[in-house]
Amino acid sequence: MAHNINYNEQTGMPCFFSVKQKAWHGLGQIVSDYPTSAEAMGYAGLNFTVEKRPLFTYDTENFTADPDNEIVIPEIEIPDYFATVRTDIEQPLGIVGKDYEVVQNIDAFSFFDSIVGGKDGILYETAGALGKNGERIFITAKLPDYIKVGRDDCIEKYLFLTTSHDTTESITIAFTPIRVVCQNTLNAALNNHVNCIKIRHTASATDKLKEAHKMLGISNQLSVELEAVFNRWVRVRITDPVLKKLIQLTMSPNREISEDIKKGKQVEFTSQFTNMVSGVFDYAMTSPEQQEDTKGTLFGMYNAVTGYFQNVKNYRDDQSKLKSIMQGTGLQKNQAAFNLCTDFAKYGTNILN
Repeated sequence: MAHNINYNEQTGMPCFFSVKQKAWHGLGQIVSDYPTSAEAMGYAGLNFTVEKRPLFTYDTENFTADPDNEIVIPEIEIPDYFATVRTDIEQPLGIVGKDYEVVQNIDAFSFFDSIVGGKDGILYETAGALGKNGERIFITAKLPDYIKVGRDDCIEKYLFLTTSHDTTESITIAFTPIRVVCQNTLNAALNNHVNCIKIRHTASATDKLKEAHKMLGISNQLSVELEAVFNRWVRVRITDPVLKKLIQLTMSPNREISEDIKKGKQVEFTSQFTNMVSGVFDYAMTSPEQQEDTKGTLFGMYNAVTGYFQNVKNYRDDQSKLKSIMQGTGLQKNQAAFNLCTDFAKYGTNILN
């Protein structure tokens, strides 16, 4: 199951919903109007609870027989360790310590409900559960307003939340601008800012809400700064050879190869590297999602890198794609592209030598 969307056998439905447009895997419910948080939970199959229950083992050396001559093996409670259990299907999701606090799915939505309210507030775009038993959940919520780049390129502002019930991940809230045309996650980060916060499952409810409000402040500040940065990049025209070199530097696996690329040395690239560079270059030159006034610009180069990881690159499954874009290679390369474009906007082709 490449998409890794949880399938609820009780309801006979995948645990996923999307507004208006199908996801690439074509699963889950597609709804025409933006739902309330309660409706979103229902559509996504997230209206289940998780309990922290004691763990036990058995004292196999001290068993007895009951009156019916059945063997009785005493249970021994394991101190300081618990199992997280999904109560609707009675399936264990993970093993946690005594300080671990379960964050119910409804609490995850309440983070968003608490920071933006009213009819012009937050809009739930997608939500779902991943894994065999739905041990990981995610929510994408649209914020009001746009980031406008050039004449026609509008970038919507989203908050993305993911958490797990099996200890593999903290509560993570990230600001991610997404282009309207191609749903291309930019996930940009600026110097001296963070676009992502992590909240430990041991934090109090008050602390969690404070962090959620902090994330809203970060996203508001980032969106203003990104709009200015992206519009500066739109005014910087680049030639095709410069575009190719910027892509090579972005995708370069290490500093040594980057220096060889800058000096024009003959480098024996791996087929994986060559394919990535070609994929990004083709996206920049031919993708219909590239706007006419951003194609051939520094912003077009940056958008091609982010677009490659969102729309072109093949992943093992949907969870791998999510991790790559939000935390892994995709994020690292997007950040490298952002830094490179920032330097190019300041110093021009001098950074390529």
